[in-house]
Amino acid sequence: MSEQERLHHDDMDAPYPLVALKSMVVFPRTRTTLSMAREKSIRAVEEAMSQPKHLMVVAAQQDPNIDDPEPKDIRKIGTLVEVNTLHRQQDGNYQVLLSGIRRVQLDEFIDMEPFMRVSVTQLNEPTTQGAQADALVRHATSLFERYAQLNRRFSAEDINSIVSIKTAARLSDMLAAHLVTDSEQQLDLLETLSPLERLEKICVIMGNEIEILELESTIRSRVRSQVDRTQKEFYLREQLRAIQEELGIEGTSEAAELRDKLAEKIKNGLPAEIAAKVRKEIDRLERTPAQAAEIAVIRSYIDWILELPWNERSEDSFNIENTRRILEEDHYGLEGIKERIIEFLAVRELRQKRGGSGARRESQGQILCFIGPPGVGKTSLGRSIARALGRKFARISLGGVHDEAEIRGHRRTYVGALPGRIIQSMKTVGTRNPVFLLDEIDKLSSEFRGDPAAALLEVLDPEQNHGFVDHYLEVPFDLSEVFFICTGNVKYQIPRALADRMDIIDIPGYTLDEKINIASRHLLPNVLSEHGLSPEQLKIPQTVMQHIVTDYTREAGVRSLERQLATVCRKAARRIIEKPNAHIRLTQHNLEQYLGPPRYVETPIVHKSQVGVATGLAVTEMGGMLLPVEVACMSGKGELLITGQLGDVMRESAYAALSYIRSRAEELQIDPNFQDNTDLHIHMPENALPKDGPSAGITIATALISALTRRPVRAGIAMTGEITLRGRVLGIGGLKEKVLAAHHANIYHLLIPQENRKDLVEIPAKVRQQMTFTIVDSMDKVIETALMPAPLDGNGEENQEPLSLHLDERQAPRGKKVRPAAQPDDGQENGNPVIIPPVDTDPFPQVQAHKKKRGKSQ
Repeated sequence: MSEQERLHHDDMDAPYPLVALKSMVVFPRTRTTLSMAREKSIRAVEEAMSQPKHLMVVAAQQDPNIDDPEPKDIRKIGTLVEVNTLHRQQDGNYQVLLSGIRRVQLDEFIDMEPFMRVSVTQLNEPTTQGAQADALVRHATSLFERYAQLNRRFSAEDINSIVSIKTAARLSDMLAAHLVTDSEQQLDLLETLSPLERLEKICVIMGNEIEILELESTIRSRVRSQVDRTQKEFYLREQLRAIQEELGIEGTSEAAELRDKLAEKIKNGLPAEIAAKVRKEIDRLERTPAQAAEIAVIRSYIDWILELPWNERSEDSFNIENTRRILEEDHYGLEGIKERIIEFLAVRELRQKRGGSGARRESQGQILCFIGPPGVGKTSLGRSIARALGRKFARISLGGVHDEAEIRGHRRTYVGALPGRIIQSMKTVGTRNPVFLLDEIDKLSSEFRGDPAAALLEVLDPEQNHGFVDHYLEVPFDLSEVFFICTGNVKYQIPRALADRMDIIDIPGYTLDEKINIASRHLLPNVLSEHGLSPEQLKIPQTVMQHIVTDYTREAGVRSLERQLATVCRKAARRIIEKPNAHIRLTQHNLEQYLGPPRYVETPIVHKSQVGVATGLAVTEMGGMLLPVEVACMSGKGELLITGQLGDVMRESAYAALSYIRSRAEELQIDPNFQDNTDLHIHMPENALPKDGPSAGITIATALISALTRRPVRAGIAMTGEITLRGRVLGIGGLKEKVLAAHHANIYHLLIPQENRKDLVEIPAKVRQQMTFTIVDSMDKVIETALMPAPLDGNGEENQEPLSLHLDERQAPRGKKVRPAAQPDDGQENGNPVIIPPVDTDPFPQVQAHKKKRGKSQ
């Protein structure tokens, strides 16, 4: 039976099963394969297969995202199809082969369950005969042949089968099924009943596709000579770009996004020269092939430029009272340091107000530099300053930095190049007026890669840093509004040119009373919170805290003290877990249960008179420390042995002390030729610690004289000072740290150079009240004060009476002051230390008996 006869005999009033298609159209007179998974669709197909003619209707959904469509969701024009085959696949879906018969209109939905059943009306197509129809068929056939030649996805059999069609109705449906891929265009062609009108629309679509294919061929031939075979991705991008330009399609390219960011930056005040530089780099990015390795470098550079805070600022909120309150909250003690910080900030505030909004005038001044031992609060002071000013804070660690590129950055020609730490921190904080803490600036080192300290000169100089140029950026960046704060442990290790740009503030170690208060007010609450304990669960009285400070720590700062408190909290937390209702209170009796035996005990050598042993003072990165010097005399050939890992400067001090003793051998009652048969061994204990510096000169000389004359060194006394060949005592540095170290070791009498008398005002008042300072300007005064008389008899019994200074030789109680006997009190009632000035005294009465005795002068 022919198609016409079948159309005539079909009963159009009979209901048909309906299958709703999501994004596909079945055209009449074509065969289509569908994959079905919905239960209703599968049952509809099975129902059609059970009928003699295997007929059903397929129609497209209005919205392909609906899984269970209703009648209103289905288009009214569909296709009556014949089910040829039905196969079940491995994944459970069904594959159906359909043959389109004719267009139909959905009239009524009869059933919805278990599948949709509809009644339809046949749609008759107009007659297509005549010259116009033949001409349109020939034109469509020729266009298809040209399209197939350019596309090359049709086989010869497919081309011949389509070319052989001579009717407009069948040719239009066949071309629509094979050429049109857009779902909206397919639906439009299905709902167009006139074959000629339908064929005209298809000819327009084929004409557009042919133009695109011809343009693609032209682009392919032009690009082929410019790219390598390995640049396939670039070739595809060029094709897509050319197609988009011809079609007028504007894509959201990466370059467009960068230009939008640049425009936003320009609105916020990006300098014109920087904007021009970025535009040039964006244009270069567009011209660079995507496969090129340089494209990542260009994109990274543009991102760095656009993310830097060229004109973004945070509002300053400086107030003296608020600043004082914040410093008091964050730090205990350091009263002079706090006042110095407030004065410094007040000057900056006045300068900023006078200079208006000028960035350079705001920072015309020196850079703050905190120098002190570890753990005294240098970094936290920087955070407090940032908090008081309301600025962003960033910490830059310079410890171990040995490459200039760490400060100035690497040039973009290097692989993996990045800006320096200054620019990286500016990007992190996001404002151009933050507070930068340059930590451990004294730990910089230089090598063949350059000197980072020299690179910091431009960063920290207010006259230069408004145009700081990073090697990576290659454009000037304004650092004049950055508040730089530096920290270090030893100021002598900072290069002189760099230190000249800083306002150095020395932060000494804490006294015993300050450590106890810091531990009670700041450390203990923080440690309790970190360990999940409440103040009621663990209590540490002040007396017990004093024992923890003195017996378990020995440092200038409080870091070791914080670790000891953390140890106590850990053990307390374990006991509270075992007994939840426990409340722990530390006492002197149970302290060892938490911290073990005391780590530090009183050194008996310091408080006992001995021959050949003197106590000096030194300053290290950890603060002040005692520096005992031991000398042993042995029979030999005059060799001098120096041990204790001493530096060159300290060795030279030992040689200078020995030369001074030899030049004054007669006055010291020493055999002038003692080196002919005596070997001397100078030793400083704790060999693992390197020692250097000239301040141990008088200590070494005193120990040598004591060993050679057998005169004991007075107990409870320490000394510091540089010695010359003439016996003069020169000034030293770090007096404050040395005094605190002696105070911690319960030594209350110090010999200091005359030049350092002015430095006594820097020592905390509570410490000054408990100390006695003897001012010396020559070794004669040192010998008179430090050495006891020689033995009076042959039994070797020592006379314990001092020459000119009567000190209580017993160990002074911790926290109590030792007063010299029979000496004038120089301002002691005002809280000042006992100061014994140098006197012109003859230290050798037995040798200089013929000289007239001279009185002592204060």
